[in-house]
Amino acid sequence: MTRPSFAGRVEQARRSGELIVQPRMGFSDPALMRAGLLATKAARANTVGTITLDSYTRVRDFSSAARAVAAGRPLNGYPIIAHGVPTTRAMLDGVLDAGFPVQVRHGSAEAEEVVAALVACGLDATEGGPVSYCLPYGRVPLRTAVDSWRRSCRELADRCANPHLESFGGCMMGQLCPPGLLVALTVLEALFFRQNGVRDVSMSLAQQSNTRQDLLALAALRRLATERLGPPPGWHLVVYTYMGLFPRTAAGSRAVVRDAVHLASRAGATRLIVKSAVEASRIPSAAENVQALEHAGSVVPPPAAPADGDNEVYREARSLLEATLDLHDDIGEALVAAFAAGILDVPYCVHDDNAGRARSGVAPDGTIFWSDLGSLPLRGTADVRPRHTPTSAELLDALSLVRTRYDTAATGPEEAGLSTTP
Repeated sequence: MTRPSFAGRVEQARRSGELIVQPRMGFSDPALMRAGLLATKAARANTVGTITLDSYTRVRDFSSAARAVAAGRPLNGYPIIAHGVPTTRAMLDGVLDAGFPVQVRHGSAEAEEVVAALVACGLDATEGGPVSYCLPYGRVPLRTAVDSWRRSCRELADRCANPHLESFGGCMMGQLCPPGLLVALTVLEALFFRQNGVRDVSMSLAQQSNTRQDLLALAALRRLATERLGPPPGWHLVVYTYMGLFPRTAAGSRAVVRDAVHLASRAGATRLIVKSAVEASRIPSAAENVQALEHAGSVVPPPAAPADGDNEVYREARSLLEATLDLHDDIGEALVAAFAAGILDVPYCVHDDNAGRARSGVAPDGTIFWSDLGSLPLRGTADVRPRHTPTSAELLDALSLVRTRYDTAATGPEEAGLSTTP
């Protein structure tokens, strides 16, 4: 089976100024997975494919995944290891080609088995990282994840001609995380990938609750990536449609996706991860994913007009990145040390290796701010707005901000009260 290059296809899009729209689709039945990929390929949009894995595979509970497959029980994603290489290669035969590569998305803190399986199946692209696939999701020690992702990078680099790795670092609990930390984390993971042999990388940022802040963050990400990785080719930016509580109304959800297209296009991103209209309540079907992709593809994007990269988000991200890299020449070791010292600290993340002293808040206009820096090296850099410890009701209100405003006035973010001033 031909091994099309995900990196090559996306670089082609970057050079031509296209925006690729991509689902997070995953079905446990190979026939449904194949049908979903073919529907994505045929969609009236500029697409690439996705295979999202199931929760058992993500946490390396391969025996439970295998029992579910044997019993015909549906899972919440595709169990690539339980199905085995022949089944997956057959599922992909006639789907993969140079214009339609497929990326595997999984969530595994320990990724070696997943990476070995996807490579054996003829694929060369995945996502994650030693921090972004570890801290939010479970109890795997950060050092264990770093060691595992080193091996995973080397597996990709040794066995694929032009592999691609996307950092999920810009989506770390994104609806409550100030963007300076997200930018620093996704660049640090990209540098980790490069140091461990994977040359083609992408860096992510999730759409948050204030468009002006999002544009500043993406401009900061582009500038910091250029400084640390050199200019493209070899990397691109990815925007995720809002990762928090999604609007319940179809009109509200479509408006969020429309504004995500505008955000990605204005910032010069190359890929947009799209969510469907039903994600407030359940996993979407293939048809619902395609509807969302076609809606995104139909939006007339504004011209790229990146904001000035020398802004407050950039200065925060640069301070965090430099303080981390100063700790060790090996970026994996630097990441472990930075979290141990609280130099990197993700608000509201309860993982044992996260200090948990930094805190953030959400202003009425959707801006995400620091309320307590903990040990973050940002004194004199970040605009800290002290606030009382939020009650559970206040925290829920903050998390529901985007849902409430888009559902209340779904004709656009300005009517909904979200700031869109560039």
